[in-house]
Amino acid sequence: MQGKIIKGIAGFYYVDVAGSGVYECKAKGIFRKEKIKPLVGDNVEIEVLDEAEKIGNIMEILPRKNELIRPASANVDQALVVFAVTKPAPHFYLLDRFLVMMEIQEIPVILCFNKEDIGEEEEIGKLREIYDGCGYPCLFISARKETNIHEVRKLLQGKTTVIAGPSGVGKSSLINRLQPEANMETGAVSRKIQRGRHTTRHAELFPIDGESYIMDTPGFSSLYLPEIEKEELKCYFPEFAPYEGKCRFQGCDHIHEPDCAVKAAVEEGKIHPVRYGDYQDMYQELKDRRRY
Repeated sequence: MQGKIIKGIAGFYYVDVAGSGVYECKAKGIFRKEKIKPLVGDNVEIEVLDEAEKIGNIMEILPRKNELIRPASANVDQALVVFAVTKPAPHFYLLDRFLVMMEIQEIPVILCFNKEDIGEEEEIGKLREIYDGCGYPCLFISARKETNIHEVRKLLQGKTTVIAGPSGVGKSSLINRLQPEANMETGAVSRKIQRGRHTTRHAELFPIDGESYIMDTPGFSSLYLPEIEKEELKCYFPEFAPYEGKCRFQGCDHIHEPDCAVKAAVEEGKIHPVRYGDYQDMYQELKDRRRY
């Protein structure tokens, strides 16, 4: 029987099997021996030990399409990055760090700005201006008023989507709009394991329908840049791509070099200065890290 791991706590894995429900499973010892850890999002083959109690064993982890380090998860199709238009105002550097992390892991991103109903036109306009030119789809929604929730649903159809963003931006409200049973689901799992209140925050999948899942993740307030060389950073800013090879120097890092096509594009307004400023700061951070 095949299913998908939707939650893992203290050696127990909760496997959603379409049409049959959620099974509480343990992983076979062979995984430990081979140092393979089942992850939320893994597609697995299970053996049912007790159908009435919904208990089983994970027999096999099917090949992974990808593996995210943070949040620890597998087979993610895309990321829905949620920030608020206002209250709290978006922290651009944090948002751009997250976009770089997703680019490194080759996860497509949809940008979702919540609280559109209380945002000023000027604030919304600025966000459009910065991110429209980067190639990321941008949605402006209000979870409270259910504005554009149907658009979000369309983009999530048939995919496993990780939802991430800082605390206070309305992620939980959005998840409850997309999956009204999300609260019931967590309640049911907590009752089943009887230790819900003492668990740490970790990734968890909620089925929206038979083929679509959303993964809630703990709110992040800072993100450590992965171990990459500073020279690689430019590859993870998609709006730089059209200018690669057009600078005077081969391998230009777009920082201090003269006749740089990227810096010229910033001056001409083709690349937004906020994005370029964040690129400079991240480059410096990676440079300082190498020094120590």
